[in-house]
Amino acid sequence: MHILQAANGVFHHFELARQLDAQGHSGQIFSTYPWRRLKREGLPKSRVRTFPWVHTPQIVADRYRSIPDALNRRLTLATFRTFDRWVARNLVPCDAYVALSSSGLVSGPRAQQLGARYVCDRGSSHIRYQDEVVREEMRRWGIREEGVDPLVIEREEAEYAQADAVTVPSEFAWRSFLEKGFPRERLRRIPLGVRLEFFKREGEPPAGTFDVLFVGSVTLRKGVPYLIQGFQKLRYPNKRLRLVGSIPDEIRPILARLDMGNVELLGVQSQSDVRKFMSTSHVMVLPSIEDGWGMVMGQAMACGCPVISSDHTGGPDLYSHGVEGFIVPIRSADAIAEGLQQLADNPELRQSMSEAALKRVRSLGGWDDYGRQYAAFLKELAAN
Repeated sequence: MHILQAANGVFHHFELARQLDAQGHSGQIFSTYPWRRLKREGLPKSRVRTFPWVHTPQIVADRYRSIPDALNRRLTLATFRTFDRWVARNLVPCDAYVALSSSGLVSGPRAQQLGARYVCDRGSSHIRYQDEVVREEMRRWGIREEGVDPLVIEREEAEYAQADAVTVPSEFAWRSFLEKGFPRERLRRIPLGVRLEFFKREGEPPAGTFDVLFVGSVTLRKGVPYLIQGFQKLRYPNKRLRLVGSIPDEIRPILARLDMGNVELLGVQSQSDVRKFMSTSHVMVLPSIEDGWGMVMGQAMACGCPVISSDHTGGPDLYSHGVEGFIVPIRSADAIAEGLQQLADNPELRQSMSEAALKRVRSLGGWDDYGRQYAAFLKELAAN
């Protein structure tokens, strides 16, 4: 098959592109990142087309000086629009066109005109569901509501309606689409994978301490305040919670209201350092309020680290409660604390969960299972 893809940035789309390339399918992937960043993704330059003129300056500017939220929203929408139109002008006839949500409003219908099946790939829950749950969380913590840009919601819902199919990574995301009335027959769930060649155990958690890890943006959407509250309920003489990831300004007033004893804010770390933290932590927690998948879970499991995640992630798709870790309700500091306490009090349980996590994630074959499922789905869609 000849398959074209479009993604704002990288996300999991380059993993899919590598899988399709390995299976012998022809095609190209369009991205808003420059080739200098994309060459590390392992695809030949002939298979990559870039349109970095709006997105890359935005990223660089924000790195040196925080862009005001209103301006950042306008720039993000401008990226979606200009990239989408550029891709539409550069499409050629193909069997399938897979565009990350927000990337296919113009290019998706153009691909269909050229005879392709258009797939909108949504990495999170339904855009309107996501907006509602994030706004609810902001109200709970008494901060100014800043949900998803209404123009982005309008854009994505138009893409869902136009696409021949929508793919999502988790049962949680799948349910959110059904809840919003999206037709079941046009929805497909395909779980994501993990880079086993990179994420592997390198070291052991230290004895005499209990180290808890979080990896991701330190935000309300990721449920970080509930993790901190649950951690403080943990009864253990020598405990530590390390938060690895960016810390937006809007979360800082909330952190100031919480007990931050034995909590370390480490900021953004290299992937090598993340792998080391995962290998030497007793448990990683992903308590997201809304998370379409959560690739850090598979990465931690590949490093032998048990996981506690909320049921609004891909956790229920990836592992079994009580075997490789625990699955807890959203917004439940008590459930997080209970899971932490069990692991802290029972070294044998930690060891068995660590071994089960390694076994489970290796059985998925890295990204191979994801690639096989997605290729089979595209073949079926094109045949119909």
